Parts: sequence; C-alpha cells; structure tokens
Amino acid sequence: MSPAEYERLDALGMAELVAKGEVAPVELVDLAIAQIERLNPQLNAVVFSDYDGARDRARGNLPNGPFKGVPFLLKDILGDLEGWPTRNGSRLCLPLPMPFTSTLVERFLAGGLVPIGKTNVPEFGLVGTTESKLYGPAKNPWGAEHSTGGSSGGSGAAVASGMVPVAHANDGGGSIRIPASCNGLIGLKPTRARNPLGPMLGDVMGGIVAEHVVSRSVRDTAAMLDVTAGPAPGDPYSAPAAPANWLAASQQPCPRLRIGFARTRPGGGSPLDPQAVAAVEHAARLCEDLGHHVEEASPPVTSEALFEPFIAIWASGAAMQIDGICQMTGQNPGPDNLEGLTRGLYEIGKATSAPQLWGAIFQLQQMARSVAAWHANFDIWLTPTLGAPPPRNGTFVLDSEDVETGFGAMTDYVPFTAIQNATGQPAINVPLWWTPEGLPMGTQFVGRVGEEALLLQLATQLETAQPWFDRRPAL
Repeated sequence: MSPAEYERLDALGMAELVAKGEVAPVELVDLAIAQIERLNPQLNAVVFSDYDGARDRARGNLPNGPFKGVPFLLKDILGDLEGWPTRNGSRLCLPLPMPFTSTLVERFLAGGLVPIGKTNVPEFGLVGTTESKLYGPAKNPWGAEHSTGGSSGGSGAAVASGMVPVAHANDGGGSIRIPASCNGLIGLKPTRARNPLGPMLGDVMGGIVAEHVVSRSVRDTAAMLDVTAGPAPGDPYSAPAAPANWLAASQQPCPRLRIGFARTRPGGGSPLDPQAVAAVEHAARLCEDLGHHVEEASPPVTSEALFEPFIAIWASGAAMQIDGICQMTGQNPGPDNLEGLTRGLYEIGKATSAPQLWGAIFQLQQMARSVAAWHANFDIWLTPTLGAPPPRNGTFVLDSEDVETGFGAMTDYVPFTAIQNATGQPAINVPLWWTPEGLPMGTQFVGRVGEEALLLQLATQLETAQPWFDRRPAL
C-alpha cells in the first residue's frame, strides 16, 4: 500500500483490507509511523511514541474487532496505557509509566486498534487551544500559524493531516468539538456516561467530562461507539439505552427534524465573527434543503449564567488533581511546574467551599432541566461550534493567573460547547464550512440526552449531501 492509498482510507476501510488479507496490520503501522515522522516536525501533534511496541502488537494476535490492525493515537489525558506515561501536558506530571490501563483504552485494544503514541494537549486540558509549556504548540495542518483547538488539539492535527484515521479525544468544555472544528473533522461528544472512565474514576468534575474520538468519517465515529460504549461495573450512573448497533443505527434514514439554530451568542453579547455566522447559516440552509424544518431559536441559557458555576467545578476539580499529584510525587505547585492560568484556577479551586461547589452543581442541573424542556419542541439545536475561525497560536494569554480575563477571552471564542458538558447532552461537530483563507469552521448539532443515533443519522445525511472526506490540507 502506498502512502497516498493509506491517506484515502478511513479506519473501517483499513480494517476491511486487513480482514480480507490485502494488507497486514504491521504494514499499516509502518505507514502511520512514516506519516508521523514526515509530518510531526511541522505539526507537533505527537508527543510520545512507542514504535517498537506498536509493531510488536501489530505482529501479534490482535483481537478480531471492527478496527483490527488500525493504527491509533491516545490522548495524553485519560489515555492511560500500562507502561506508557500520562503527563497531562504538565511539567508537574513526571514521565513515569502508568501502572494500569484505563477501561476505555482496554476497549480500544479489544476493538483491534494498535496504539502508536500519544497526542499533544494543553496543561490538564483546561483551555481550548493546545500550547503547553511542556510540549509547545501544536500546529494546524490547514495553516501552521493557527491553533489546532484544544484540548484534543494534537489528536485533531494528527487525524486531519493523515497520520492516523482516528484518534482518542475527550471533552470537558468542548475539547472534542473544538479541535474537530479547527481541523475539519467529525467530533462527537457522547451523552454523559455513554463511555466509561474507570477503573480509577467514576466521573470527572460532576459528569462534565466525556470520552470519545475525532475522525474523518461519520461511520468511524459511529462504529467506535460499538467498541467503547456501555457502563462498566461500579460506574456511578449510566447513559440511556443504546441501539443494538451504533453503526447500523447511524445509517438508517434520518427522519424529518425540527431544528432551532443560533447565529448570536447564548444570551446576547458581542457579535459572532462573520465566518461563524456564515457557517451556521449555510448549515441551516442545507438542513432546510434536506427537508428539515429550520427556524431561529435557542434554549434559555446564557454564557454569563454558565460561567461562574462552571469555573467553580472546573477549578475545584483541577485543584483536587494537582493536590493528588503533589501528594504522590512530593512536589509543591508553583511557577516552575504549573502555567499561570492553571495556578489561578488552582487558587480558585482551593478557595471554593463544599457548599459553593454543590451550589454550582445544582445550578448546572437546573440549566439541564430548562434546556431539556426547550427540546420538547426541537429535536436539534444548531450552532456555530466556535465564535470565530481558528486563531493564531499565541492569541490567548495562558501564563497569567487572572482567570477572569484568561477564561473570559476563551469563553468569547468558545461560547456554545460548554453548555452540553453542563447538561450532559450529546453534540457533534460537522465540517461543512471553510473560510476564504482555507481554515475549517465547523457547525455543532446538539441532541437530546441519549439521542446520539439521531445526531449520527443527520451527520450521515449531511456527509452524503456535502462530502468532505477528500478535502485535505496540502502538506
């Protein structure tokens, strides 16, 4: 197989060739390694590699899963594989081998995937751009001066550039959907608890964080749920019932939907970038052309109402993690091992009382109820994924302890995605728009809790109407 043929395949396409005996898993791994070696000096997407281990795994007795033999990258947050380090993009986390494999990664392995390495992240995944002091900035394959988004920015750049067809990602405020938008990919944040967080964790930050992947095709994203979805023993709660087969469900005809769309920020405020408005209006017209009812409408949520409780949960969760690492390693948090914005969040988290934290959780639960009531009349909420096209790296101030200023700028850029982390709803980024400069500008489709299948059916319909798979950055 040539590198060009490798780049033309999605993950299921590669697995089909392996199943037919037309290509060996180790051949795919070698092609992925060659792509990483060629492209990573430009993009800084991969920050850890284990080529020999990947080749050994590919030559071994791989599980007969739907992705048998497909090369894969894990994110350097929650992508725990025994023997590999997980550094969370932070100097505070020492490069020590993990003593266990997470439940999700065990399921990736059971699906036949072959991990090759780990992808670049911002420190502790706290911001929507990937520019840590530990690893340096990841660079967007559509424009190397621009951000890949975050926190799954390395995964987004790796998939968009053709290093691997699919990569691990997770999402605490948009961290699957933001890089999917910046890199022209499919990025599904599943319903809360759809994918497991064990064995160490029940949930993360009160259920804000969800796990999945970024990919170039809807079918890869759907089929990955067949590998990963479902509760593990001891999980504190589980998602609503799932279809018998996610891939098959995603390929069912999409029913006529009632879609409300937004071209202004939640609750008002400064105007969105004209390209964000153009992207969502294009998606709305396309949905209308496909027979859906589309009107301008949004649930009763505001960025201002979300900001304070979200930061309380975000900061206290970060403080718990930092204190735990320091306790295990004998370090003290400070400027030598934490970036400024992380230190600012840490201080807020340490100062947040238990009643304040539970009050914040209560506020987000109330928001979830009001949004669910709105969805009684609308199947889908359509929004720009981001408030503006991918910014240049260095745009955001990450080394100041001024959280209100640092996260205020980030909220202006990411006005929609954290809402679904608060409510537990599924949401998917679909790549339907590129700016005149050639930068991707995704649109987000939000569904009711438990209705990922409906989002995947709509995304499949859009993929057929306006194919994007063969649109690639020139590298």
